[in-house]
Amino acid sequence: MLNKEKGKNKPQLFEFDLEKELKADGEKLKKTLVEIDGKLQELKKALRQGCPKDEYEAYGNLVRGYTALQKVLSKITKK
Repeated sequence: MLNKEKGKNKPQLFEFDLEKELKADGEKLKKTLVEIDGKLQELKKALRQGCPKDEYEAYGNLVRGYTALQKVLSKITKK
């Protein structure tokens, strides 16, 4: 059969460097999550209050980036 050797069927999971670092230090993980939440709240507040169009797009990109980071970090806490 094709690639049916022992141990070859296990999928390789990718881990970010930050993910490895934060798994080792739980206190730093909590601190980072709080910090990210604070930045997200600031960005959302700025978006609600209104800002120039070019800044609006940049803030929107930052919100999406911080949200993605928050999802990755929340997966670490579940493990």
